[in-house]
Amino acid sequence: MKVIGLAGWSGAGKTTLLTRLIPHFKAEGLRVSVIKHAHHHFDVDVPGKDSWRHREAGAAEVLVSSERRWALMHELRGAGEPRLPELLEKLATVDLVVVEGFKREPHRKIEVHRAANGKPLLFPDDPGIVGIATDTPVETRLPTVHLDDISAVAALLLRAAMTVEEVVAKSKVTR
Repeated sequence: MKVIGLAGWSGAGKTTLLTRLIPHFKAEGLRVSVIKHAHHHFDVDVPGKDSWRHREAGAAEVLVSSERRWALMHELRGAGEPRLPELLEKLATVDLVVVEGFKREPHRKIEVHRAANGKPLLFPDDPGIVGIATDTPVETRLPTVHLDDISAVAALLLRAAMTVEEVVAKSKVTR
């Protein structure tokens, strides 16, 4: 299983790019999973529904299953936020895991940069960034591809991806 991250400021288009990359990878016969970090309070459950009520009542985990999907919600209940290696262990094996966020983790990342966002590039300050997907020319020795060239972005992600074991090893060094 390989892991690669997408990094960038809010509004850069990370999620939009990822929703274009997933079908591309799928057409190439790859199974892809995503781990997304949320910086704010979020909920995947609907207030008032049974699973929400179970979580609110204090359940540590609530698994919801149907004929179409299942989802596991785990409440931390004051425990520290898990690091990326711990979350990777919870996934079923796939060909590629794309991580959106977790910029403090030491996995390799492709920066998503959009000129209209008006934000500076992250790559000079993040040694984990190994390539840039952008809509504007960037002076760097890092490989760059245009945001709209999905084949080129996909190839860049696959070239830069590292194994789960490498992520775990690098994470232990940076603890």
